[in-house]
Amino acid sequence: MRQISLLFILIVFLSSCLPKQGVVRQPPDRRDSAPERSSPAPTPITGSSTNLARSTSAEAYIARFKDIAISEMDEYGIPASIKLAQALLESGNGNSSLARNANNHFGIKCTTSWQGRTVLQSDDHINDCFRVYNNPEESFRDHSEFLLRARYAALFKLDKDDYVGWARGLKSAGYATNPRYAELLISLIERYNLHQYDKAETRREKTQREEVVLTEIVQEMPQQAKMEQAQPVVAMSIHEVRPGDTLFSISQKYNLTVDELKILNNLNGEGISVGQLLLVSK
Repeated sequence: MRQISLLFILIVFLSSCLPKQGVVRQPPDRRDSAPERSSPAPTPITGSSTNLARSTSAEAYIARFKDIAISEMDEYGIPASIKLAQALLESGNGNSSLARNANNHFGIKCTTSWQGRTVLQSDDHINDCFRVYNNPEESFRDHSEFLLRARYAALFKLDKDDYVGWARGLKSAGYATNPRYAELLISLIERYNLHQYDKAETRREKTQREEVVLTEIVQEMPQQAKMEQAQPVVAMSIHEVRPGDTLFSISQKYNLTVDELKILNNLNGEGISVGQLLLVSK
């Protein structure tokens, strides 16, 4: 028995001294040592009801676009205050579906001369045609060029810091059908101090600007101008609160829910005041 035990120990000892053999393990593949990077999931396409959750205040809108308005003013002579007020009014602080989904901040409709992309949306009629832009900057530029028409020529002879004259001139020229359009623009400009962005110009600067801008207007095709004046080309989807109006009554009038109306106008509560302007188009 003792001999068997000694023999077993000797076998174990000798086996431990022999070189080890067998399958050699390869180092792990790097692709197995880290989680595999997957492709990003497709971004879901959301409808207008989801997009309505993004609500921009007037102050935030002004901060975002004031420099663009100033740049356009310097080139074309349109007061920056006027451009910002029109954009605020027409786009509901940038919250309208045209502004969000078509980068159309001035509610400009299609015309015979428009060769860009378009989108259909009910306004004065079912499925009215509106212009689509690649970015907001294109919308601001097209608004400047849109005004280069014979019907607005007299406005470019005004000083580029004369926002009152521009507001009244736009209404007289038929830019919008709302009889209080000039008052609405002036009210917005003075409420948000937008005239601080307007710049005076010397007589020489004004003369040079008028020559350039009015020359462009003169070159416009008369027949094209006649065709475009024959139809409304700017959307006006604003409701002015009157005595007795409530959010519910206004929402019913424009086929909206109260929540949609509040989101469109950045309203936290139910309170509204007479004379307040509300965006009423998604």
